[in-house]
Amino acid sequence: MFKLDYEWEWLVLATLVFLTTLLIVLGLREFLKLSRSVAKIPIRIHVNGSRGKSSVTRLISAGLRAGGLKVLAKTTGTAPRVIGFDGIDRSVHRLRSASISEQIKVLDSFSRQKPDAVVLECMAVQPEYQWICEQQMVRATLGVITNVRPDHLAEMGPSLKNVALSMSNTIPQNSKVVLGEDNFSEEFETVAFQRDTEVETVRVDTVSSKEMEAFPDTVHADNLAVALRTCELAGIDRTIALEGMRTATPDPGAAAFLELQSGEKKNTFFNALAANDPESTRVLWSLAFEKTTRSKVAVFLNSREDRRQRTRQLLGLLGDQMHTDLLVIRGDHIPPVPQQEGMEIRIFPASAQPQEIAEYLMDLDDHLIFAMGNIVGWGHEFVDYLRENYTNG
Repeated sequence: MFKLDYEWEWLVLATLVFLTTLLIVLGLREFLKLSRSVAKIPIRIHVNGSRGKSSVTRLISAGLRAGGLKVLAKTTGTAPRVIGFDGIDRSVHRLRSASISEQIKVLDSFSRQKPDAVVLECMAVQPEYQWICEQQMVRATLGVITNVRPDHLAEMGPSLKNVALSMSNTIPQNSKVVLGEDNFSEEFETVAFQRDTEVETVRVDTVSSKEMEAFPDTVHADNLAVALRTCELAGIDRTIALEGMRTATPDPGAAAFLELQSGEKKNTFFNALAANDPESTRVLWSLAFEKTTRSKVAVFLNSREDRRQRTRQLLGLLGDQMHTDLLVIRGDHIPPVPQQEGMEIRIFPASAQPQEIAEYLMDLDDHLIFAMGNIVGWGHEFVDYLRENYTNG
C-alpha cells in the first residue's frame, strides 16, 4: 500500500512539473513571438491618462498620417476601434469582456501589415496590467500621459498621487514621455529617470487661438498640444501634422452638441457622458454654457450600479458649481441628491429604455440638456436614439 501511494504521489508530482514546464515554454514562445512582432514596428506610441486618451490617439495618428507615414491606431475609449492606413474606423468585435491580451493580437495583426507607426490607447486600468501593457507588450518609442483625474479610484486610488503612480507604469524604457500637465511631474520624473527616459511637459498655451479655429469647440487645446508635440518628436512638421489632425474622426463618445427637435420644441443636448470624473465634467459644463443660448437647463445623469462612487461624485457637483432647473436620473439605489431651490427631480429606473427617457426630455422646450455619468452600453444607445430620431443628421 505504501509503495502504491508513493508511486501515485510521484506521478502527480511529475505531471505537475511537466505541465508547469509546458506553460513556461508556451509562455516564452508567445513572448518571443510578440517581441518579433513589436520589433517590426519602427514607431510605437502608447497613450495613457485619465481623460482624452482616445482623442489624443486619433489626433496623433492623423498627424503622423499627414506626414506621409503608414499609420495604424487602436482606441479603447467608449467602444474599441481600429483606425486603418486610410484613417477609417473599424469596430473591434469582442466575444468576451475586455482583456489586455487583446493588445497582443492587435500588435501581431498590425506588425503583419508593416506600418511605419502604431498609436495605441492604453486599455489597462489596474497598475500591474498597465505595467505589463507597456513593459512586456508595447515597449513604446514614445509615451504619452494626458492628465491625472479622480477616475477609477477603486482600481488605482485612493489618492490622485496613487493614480499618477499607477499611470507611471506606462512610462517607456530608454525613450521619451510627453506629459499633458505638470501635476505630479516629480512622480513621473522619478520613474522616468529610473528608466533612462526623458520627460517633456507640454503647455496648453503652445497652441494658438488661430490653430484652434478649424477644430470643433469640443476639441481641447491641451489634447491638441500634446498630440502636436508627439508628432514633432516623431519627425513630423507641426504645420503638416496640424492639417492632418483637422481631418481626424472624433471618438463616438466624444463630447458634442446635438440640436434636437420634436415638432415645434427645440432643445440642445450636450453629450458629456464619457467625462465621468468631476473635474472633466466641470470643464465641459463651462464649455456648454459658452456655446448655448438656451434659457433653461436640464441635467441628465446616467448612473451605473457598479459605479456608485462616480454617481456620488457627480451629484456632488450640484449646488455651488452646477445649477439646473431639472435633474433627470436613470439608475437604481441613487444616493441622496443635493437640493437646489426650484430644482425638479425625476428618477427613472435602470430598466428604463432610451426611448422612454428621450420622449420625456423632448417634451421640454428651449433647454440645454447636459448629459453626464456613463456612456458605455446604455449611454451609447441613448445618444444614438436621440441622433436618429430628433436630429436632421
